Amino acid sequence: MSAPAYCNVALPVPLRSLFTYSIPDHLRESIRPGTRVQVPFRKKSLIGVVIDLPTTAPQDTKIRDITKSIDHTPALTPKLIELGQWIANYYLAPVGEVFRAMLPPPTEIRTQRLIAITSAGRDAAASLSGGELTHGLSRNESDFLANLSAKKEPVPYSAAAKFKIDPTVIDRLRKQNLIEIRESLLGRKPKTQRVVAWKSQRSDNAQAEPPAPLDEKAARVRDQLIERGPLPLPHVLKLAGVSRAIIDRMLRSNLLESWEERIDPTDDPFDSGYEAPAHELNADQESAFTAIKTRFELGEFGVLLLHGVTGSGKTEVYMRAVQETLARGKTAIVLVPEIALTLWVGRQCRAWFGARFEGVAVLHSALSDVERAREWWRVRNGEARVVVGTRSAVFAPLENLGLIIVDEEQESSYKQEETPRYHGRDVAIMRAKFENAIALLGSATPSLETFSNARSGKYELLTLPSRVANRSMASVEIIDMREDFQRTHQAGPISTALHDGITECLKQGTQALVLINRRGYSWSVMCRSCGASVQCANCSISMTYHKARNRLECHYCGSIQSVPKVCPKCQSKYVYFFGEGSEHLEERLRKEFPGARIARLDRDTARTKRQYQETLGAFAGGAIDILVGTQMLAKGHDFQRVTVVGVISADSSLHLPDFRAAERTFQLLTQVAGRAGRGGLPGRVLIQTYYPEHYAIQDAVRQDYQSFFEREMHFRRMMQYPPFTSLANVIIRDSNLEKAIRYSRLLSEYFAPNDGKTLRVLGPATAPLARLKTEHRFQFLLKSPRRSVLTKLLSGALPYADSKEVPQTAILVDMDPLNLL
Repeated sequence: MSAPAYCNVALPVPLRSLFTYSIPDHLRESIRPGTRVQVPFRKKSLIGVVIDLPTTAPQDTKIRDITKSIDHTPALTPKLIELGQWIANYYLAPVGEVFRAMLPPPTEIRTQRLIAITSAGRDAAASLSGGELTHGLSRNESDFLANLSAKKEPVPYSAAAKFKIDPTVIDRLRKQNLIEIRESLLGRKPKTQRVVAWKSQRSDNAQAEPPAPLDEKAARVRDQLIERGPLPLPHVLKLAGVSRAIIDRMLRSNLLESWEERIDPTDDPFDSGYEAPAHELNADQESAFTAIKTRFELGEFGVLLLHGVTGSGKTEVYMRAVQETLARGKTAIVLVPEIALTLWVGRQCRAWFGARFEGVAVLHSALSDVERAREWWRVRNGEARVVVGTRSAVFAPLENLGLIIVDEEQESSYKQEETPRYHGRDVAIMRAKFENAIALLGSATPSLETFSNARSGKYELLTLPSRVANRSMASVEIIDMREDFQRTHQAGPISTALHDGITECLKQGTQALVLINRRGYSWSVMCRSCGASVQCANCSISMTYHKARNRLECHYCGSIQSVPKVCPKCQSKYVYFFGEGSEHLEERLRKEFPGARIARLDRDTARTKRQYQETLGAFAGGAIDILVGTQMLAKGHDFQRVTVVGVISADSSLHLPDFRAAERTFQLLTQVAGRAGRGGLPGRVLIQTYYPEHYAIQDAVRQDYQSFFEREMHFRRMMQYPPFTSLANVIIRDSNLEKAIRYSRLLSEYFAPNDGKTLRVLGPATAPLARLKTEHRFQFLLKSPRRSVLTKLLSGALPYADSKEVPQTAILVDMDPLNLL
């Protein structure tokens, strides 16, 4: 059968189509689906990915040649190509943009082609050892396979020449599945560090004699390593207060072991609040893990929801599930909502599977392009069996996938707010379906859609109703700021009760966490004379005042203005800074608690992961008494000495024009309440609000998810919002207002005849953010109880818009939106 002469290529352009190219004769053996290629496009050259190999080319179209092949091994597996096509169809995204999100960064990394023998190749080599030629092989080819079988490692591609094996023969052997071609990364080796562990913890000899008594310094080393697990050598010396000679002596005495461990480029080896895993499950955890093992035994796709209260030990169950996956010869992906949490999960993996286990790869945007590409190809070459990362790690090119874990599945950070607008959780479920794997979702406050699926039986529900070690939940109190103002006649951000709680906390030598979900010093700058606020020049939003930088910033487009001394509109000198942000709160706390060690953690103070980890590490180590921050503090952190948590302006998100406002408020308050009382000390949570009667706040105080679920589902059912309907948000945008209005009217003409029983069309209307990054915005909200109706309508809307000369870039389609602003 002749090699295909054409291929369809997905290019990173905002167009919803593939492009056909011809394959030159010298490339026909190397081009396969999933291979990246360089092609001419208009007057420039682009890198795309081959999706399929058609037998014929489109008629009456000039077909251009591929310039060159980028990969020897296809970058994408067939299952990932199938997943990418599903994303493009479901989210109505340009197919090239989808595959660009799935591929490694287009950076130059030096590689070496290697030839590795497969299990079928080893069997063939064994059958050839008697001298009889089979499989249609020549004597040279037989000798080559025997040589490969005798090697423990893959051999360089050039080694084939010694056996007079040319590239066409190599390609034939590859197609026969006797060998495979791999890409090995060249260049500077990854950084390593010397790690030390307490050896008796890892001993498999149950009859070992009791160790000899240790002197005081050696005992300090032992206690630190038993409590914290394996640690980098410099930190062992610092924590135990000993010299290198003590460590060397304990190594010679076989009390310790040490090795060189690979360092994540963004890793802080002394991470915040790390506690070695217990490796023991309580009854609830054991029950959940048994259900997961049962699903593995069935050998079929399934979705499980692990619903456990904060501090219930969901991570222990995750690690057992990963361990079970690896034991079955399969691979696993662990998704987390924040970059910083990848470090935590990586440490858990090393503690569970052995600190020398190098089969964990980390994928997230804080890595440089080169490091991310290296990790990506490490996964593609089968060198890593577990991938930990944020949203985009769902595309990790693992083969033989058995498990995908989505921790804190309700988090909005799993939803991409740029094209392609996919939801990482839903894509994880679909990938598990394509790979016949298990999807394990975990949360203390699951999204209503997920919990509704679990209640209906679509997902299997596993519950962890109590904290580990019988620790009590933190007590939660509501502070009515209306009453506090009547008593004190002061409108500051810190109530009397919160002030007293922090004072008591400082007396006891414990720590406090204060959360305010606003960055900057003040929300906006207003004129007391005319009431005008200083607006962003590019967006219809007020500028935020940042005192330390002495400037106004837009948190949407990043534009900067100087602080006005007079009102820009009426020239009045009575300019007023309205509302408190995290910077203002930090300043206020420093004034009220001058002797306390206070730090702030938000995007202004932690612009890099290193700064983030330094602050969290200092807080976990007891070097900070009060930590102020935004919602990033509410997720996943395990601070053992936090006894007081204060929440400022807990009701601020309730006033947003979004049907998910109550759900987000409940989730945030419940998650942040879970940061208190996680160690042996009792916790106290103080929630400040002007709207204490709202059911989201009341249920969060009681940590009562079931009650909130029932109330919110009643509201969603009455108003026909998800999970009772499918939703699509369509934004029409253009820098010219008249064009944006005209495009909206044209699209309205297409939608209007379909507005009926099976579909509800709301709009067009001015979007809540009427102008964003210089573009005017109008909005359609489409509802239907059947998702297929929405997909069919929107699939037809895009060609209709093309026929009316509406640019594709003017239409933004967001299926299953999380943000309606």
